[in-house]
Amino acid sequence: MKPGDNFFNLYNHDFARVAVGIPALRVADPAFNCAQTVALMEQAAQRKAMLALFPELGLTAYTCEDLFHQRTLLDAAEDALVRILAASRELDVVAVVGMPVRADHLLFNCAVVVCRGAILGVVPKTYLPNYREFYEARQFTPADSARSTEIDLAGMRKVPFGARLLFQHRDQPLFVFSVEICEDLWTPIPPSSYAALAGATVLLNLSASNITIAKADYRRELVGSQSARCLSAYLYSAAGPGESTTDLAWDGHALIYENGSRLAESERFSEDPQLICADIDLERLVQERIRQTSFGDSIRREHPSLAGFRTIDYATALPHADRMLPDRGYERFPYVPSDPARRDERCSEVYQIQVQGLTTRLRATAIDRVVIGISGGLDSTQALLVCAQAMDRLGLPRRNILAYTMPGFATSDRTLAQARRLMAAIGCSAHEIDIRPSATQMLKNIGHPHANGETKYDVTYENVQAGERTSILFRLANHNNAIVIGTGDLSELALGWCTYGVGDHMSHYAVNASVPKTLIQHVVRWVAQTDRLGRNVSSILREILATPISPELVPSDAPGGEPTHYTESIIGPYELQDFNLYFTLRFGYAPPKIAFLAYCAWRDKLRGGWPDVPLEGRHEYGIGAIKANLRVFLHRFFQLSQFKRSCIPNAPKVGSGGSLSPRGDWRAPSDSSSAAWLAALDLVPDVE
Repeated sequence: MKPGDNFFNLYNHDFARVAVGIPALRVADPAFNCAQTVALMEQAAQRKAMLALFPELGLTAYTCEDLFHQRTLLDAAEDALVRILAASRELDVVAVVGMPVRADHLLFNCAVVVCRGAILGVVPKTYLPNYREFYEARQFTPADSARSTEIDLAGMRKVPFGARLLFQHRDQPLFVFSVEICEDLWTPIPPSSYAALAGATVLLNLSASNITIAKADYRRELVGSQSARCLSAYLYSAAGPGESTTDLAWDGHALIYENGSRLAESERFSEDPQLICADIDLERLVQERIRQTSFGDSIRREHPSLAGFRTIDYATALPHADRMLPDRGYERFPYVPSDPARRDERCSEVYQIQVQGLTTRLRATAIDRVVIGISGGLDSTQALLVCAQAMDRLGLPRRNILAYTMPGFATSDRTLAQARRLMAAIGCSAHEIDIRPSATQMLKNIGHPHANGETKYDVTYENVQAGERTSILFRLANHNNAIVIGTGDLSELALGWCTYGVGDHMSHYAVNASVPKTLIQHVVRWVAQTDRLGRNVSSILREILATPISPELVPSDAPGGEPTHYTESIIGPYELQDFNLYFTLRFGYAPPKIAFLAYCAWRDKLRGGWPDVPLEGRHEYGIGAIKANLRVFLHRFFQLSQFKRSCIPNAPKVGSGGSLSPRGDWRAPSDSSSAAWLAALDLVPDVE
């Protein structure tokens, strides 16, 4: 994004809207088929797509068989292409259509790339199926039989011709597409694999693909896996209504995938023409290629095979000035699937990863006891649940969990009661140590004014309490031949919300360290909903989930010591900061794009939030709030907190969203500046 760009426009954030059309057609009637194709091209342009893909041999129909040997049909197909060229002159959309093309006294099954009244290139099919119901070798010649690299077609001279053509948009250089045709994808090494290594980010497949039982599932697997393997987008268009049913049937299957994720799919067996659209995140694809060094290794290994690719640049007017948000949805909670079945599966897997990590560590150390501090809040609750499950799996009694709640100067009656009830319900060895005497002595020893009766709630006052708790836990571990289980989570590490060294920053093994706060909330809720550890445990878990998040380090005059010092009022809502963390850590997006995605996800309360929270409890954030909280995140993440992350304890990586371990996903200097990120944030408007 550049200064002056419309922030609320997807094209200004390296998205590209693409379309796949399934026109109605008639066998051997290019004039009719041309009209149907042009109608969908115009629809694609109206929807501001920059490319529209159509099926294999769509100008004639795929099922013409030996009619392809009739000059009349071939001439009619070329006449239809002339009309498509004429129609395209006023459309800012590239159309990729299928037709038979004569070259070198041979006939090829081709994709013709049309843009603004010109043919950018012609791509012949590489692999011709000649088995079972397919007899393409009877009519067509494979691409590598061609002698010419340029042909004359539809009144145009010296049109680029060949299977190794790339097409790059002049004003959006990340949009580079290549074309393959049907069977090409079904081969052990599809041509698109080489095209991706040569620079194509968007792979197109013109297909006919008759339908048989379960073939649609296979197509989805094939297209999805190729898009993931090539770190690309993949558009697929199969023939639909009108193809001959003499021996075959057709379902009109259109697909758009991005790096393994399905963005759009047509309605199969529809009798009506269809156009599906999706917004591809080009930057995501490029960022993935940069990160996955094996992609670069593949380019190096295949370098000789890539030398024959030619790049054709072209230009269309992109609608940069319009307000244009993506059609695709973005999860408000990117670490947590919105689909209930997938969410339960994710929570179970997270829980199992944490448990497996801890059981392995205990076996390796030949230690059968753990020490853990229980606050009555969310993180220590999740860590205790993991400890309980680990003991069960190891065949050890839960009494081997030495759990300590350690009330301090600001501990509320609510969290203390929750800690006591939770420990009792879990069946661990429950203990209570009042840290106020030792914390007071420490304050006195260092000459803190509070020890002399003055009221001074500064960072020293707060960290003395955190330090006392951690010091006690480590000495208890020494005394009981146990290890200390850390409770801090990924969100806190990202924001530096932990007391360095002798504080909640340190432990022997940190089970939550790569689990963000929003995911911990869901895992705890899942344990409660499934009664995994019994109804008594589930009951207290629901109370803990309803407890506002607070460090409880500054005393309150409220009844029961209820805190007035809430974490999210200082560092921002975790639901927003986890969103910022995901797209910073996982994709390396710039602040304007993160803010744009957050706006798309959070602007409308009706889009939903927590799946099991009433609508009135869900949140909505405008661009001003998103920008303000992103500013907090950027400064804390890039400038203030790395020194804490550079020396954190061992912890299992849980999700593809990343880990902040210096031995894992994130390695950064502790003395970097956040200035560049904050300057980029200035491109985000304060109001709509």
